Amino acid sequence: MSLSHRVPDLGALELLLAVARHGSLGRAARDVGITQPAASSRVRSMERQLGVALVDRSPRGSRLTAAGALVTDWARRVVEAAEAFDAGAQALRDRRDSRLRVAASMTIAEYLLPGWLIALRAERPDTAVSLQAGNSTAVAAGLLAGEADLGYVEGLAVPEGLDSVVVAHDRLVVVAAPSHRWARRRAPLTPAELAATPLVLREYGSGTRQVLDAALAEYGGLADPLLELASTTAVKAAAVTGAGPAVLSELAVTEELASRRLVEVPVEGVHLHRALRAVWPTGPLPTGPARDLLSLARGGAA
Repeated sequence: MSLSHRVPDLGALELLLAVARHGSLGRAARDVGITQPAASSRVRSMERQLGVALVDRSPRGSRLTAAGALVTDWARRVVEAAEAFDAGAQALRDRRDSRLRVAASMTIAEYLLPGWLIALRAERPDTAVSLQAGNSTAVAAGLLAGEADLGYVEGLAVPEGLDSVVVAHDRLVVVAAPSHRWARRRAPLTPAELAATPLVLREYGSGTRQVLDAALAEYGGLADPLLELASTTAVKAAAVTGAGPAVLSELAVTEELASRRLVEVPVEGVHLHRALRAVWPTGPLPTGPARDLLSLARGGAA
């Protein structure tokens, strides 16, 4: 028989300690927040489980038997150990909740995560958040190495070893400076034209590059890049200055399109939509602040 079947539960032991303190089953029941009939039933159940009488009941009150006094001494040590266990577990939760390490791909880090983090701070003002921004491949590597608690990626597939949930959707757009010849086109670009043209691109490993590579694979793949840059901001700046056309998240170029510092160049016949995902190491859902941030991000999912 396992130990759990031979040892009374903590609630029963706490009740026995209350009987020892008060000398009354009724007062002990009130102390632990149950009715007197429930307390009597719990004591009888404990006596049957242990095979000894623990409490003598009389009109003058309740007192422990000799066996009950001995069991009470043991119960006190068990309850004290349980209280220490609970305090230790709470300390672990407090330490976990005091910090949150987030890794996010560039587009999400720059254009979505700030709003989610502001909302998280309103819910958890004492949680310190650190953010690592990189491409989707780097985010996955950081999570698998235990360097982050929660990640956000924008590639086509979920890296092996990670679980995920979609938190938003995004569209890639082809953009160019107003002075570029594409800005004056009347007909949409074809996928073959886009594939054959040197572009200002993000580096390999970025979610944007993964989506674009996959979309144009059947058209011979991307031409050698005009420029290959490691951040969305750098790609956008190069396109604004007229270095060449670029493909960027619609989230990243909203202001530039509105002010006409960039012009969207329509493309037909190619799918440039993607899901943005929260990711974490395969297993249970994140807990603590990571769970709350995940919930906030999912609340904004399209």
